[in-house]
Amino acid sequence: MKKTNINMCEGPLLINMIRYAIPVMLTGLLQQLFNTLDVILAGHLGTSGNDAVAAVGSTTAITSLMINFFIGCSTGSAVTVSYAVGSKDKESIKNAIHTAILLAITLGSVLTVVGVIISKQILTIMSTPDSIIGLSTTYLRTYFLGMIPYMVYNFGAAILRAVGEAKKPMYFLLISGPIKLILTFLFVSVLNFDVAGLALATTCSQAISAMLVIITLIKRNDACRLILKELKFYKKPLINILRLGIPSGIQSATFSLSSVIIQSSINSLSYLNGFITGNAAATSIENFANIITGTFYQVSINFTGQNMGANKYDRVKKVYIYNSAMSAVFIAAVSLVVCTFSRQLLGFYIENDPVATTWGTVRIMFIFVPLIIMGQMDVTTGSIRGLGVSFSSMLISLISVCGFRILWTLTVFRIPEFHTPQCLYLSYPISWIITFLAEFILYIITYNKNKRGVRL
Repeated sequence: MKKTNINMCEGPLLINMIRYAIPVMLTGLLQQLFNTLDVILAGHLGTSGNDAVAAVGSTTAITSLMINFFIGCSTGSAVTVSYAVGSKDKESIKNAIHTAILLAITLGSVLTVVGVIISKQILTIMSTPDSIIGLSTTYLRTYFLGMIPYMVYNFGAAILRAVGEAKKPMYFLLISGPIKLILTFLFVSVLNFDVAGLALATTCSQAISAMLVIITLIKRNDACRLILKELKFYKKPLINILRLGIPSGIQSATFSLSSVIIQSSINSLSYLNGFITGNAAATSIENFANIITGTFYQVSINFTGQNMGANKYDRVKKVYIYNSAMSAVFIAAVSLVVCTFSRQLLGFYIENDPVATTWGTVRIMFIFVPLIIMGQMDVTTGSIRGLGVSFSSMLISLISVCGFRILWTLTVFRIPEFHTPQCLYLSYPISWIITFLAEFILYIITYNKNKRGVRL
């Protein structure tokens, strides 16, 4: 492999994990920052003003649900490529990469067609207000037109991270992110495309990112080189990608679905002055925290996967221990800062509304104080993925996250004295604890069976 690659199977493990985690984390944080600035620009520059922001916001649930499923499938490609790289099987590496890229194009095509066709129907079912449903439909249809480059970029970035190229996706984002903001200004303010311009700018920036990923893979001079004329579905890697990816996609969609369920319960508390505003502001801050916990999930997947492929079981064990420690220390530090300066951070979103700010701090305390548990949950889930198990982990999430939160909102939250934001927020850390404990037991069982040569 190239020297720019991080060697996950040899060398100082902890140092390499840190070198890998930092660019992955920065990539996610930059992407979230650009997306946030993008929507702010649309709201201030577009002819529809606040309606543009509302229209984009009304599509978030459906886009997250559908896209998270397909992006979850990219986990299958990351694990499959990691295994092949760890085992140094050049033919398997080549077959896995070409299968993954073709699968990304196929899934992107399906998502484009389905998304464009059902956009308005889905928004209608979700009771999108008549005042913005036209804008929402326009945005959503234009957004779905860019699904092929979106999928190619995400699958390609997953492949690059799987082979140790953690910095490249960050560099691509540093190029495409500012271009996206410039195009948003051009399409929305100059050409008056309004919300369609916002979606079109997103599509163009994704196309640039996808192109950079493809060029990078084509220019490689090792087994990871992409040869376009050799794109085809190879049976073995395709089965592995789908076997690992589909459950992972369902699990990702499950978290989105549980968020929709919680949001409906949050809406039932709209009679509380300032609550909806404070909750929304705190949720936006959480999005950045989710990227941090997701970073250690990515570290677990790829470092565990490569070392499993190399049959280095002691190193696999160290990956889990080191990554758990890294996650705990980093998230504890972030949580301390966010909780200490919660009102100042909320001030970026809320102006002159102390009641809303207070509600925002309530959510922040309930989420960030136990956030370290969520971090451990993500590390464990990623490690299980790296061990080659996906279906059992998916079942745990369906029951412990989605199932538990539905049960909580239908039972405990319905009791009058417990019909409060605090009770609703409590469902998050409880579900994290249940999921982490179940996933940890699954990890121990899976690791020991793999070490004995019994592959699951």
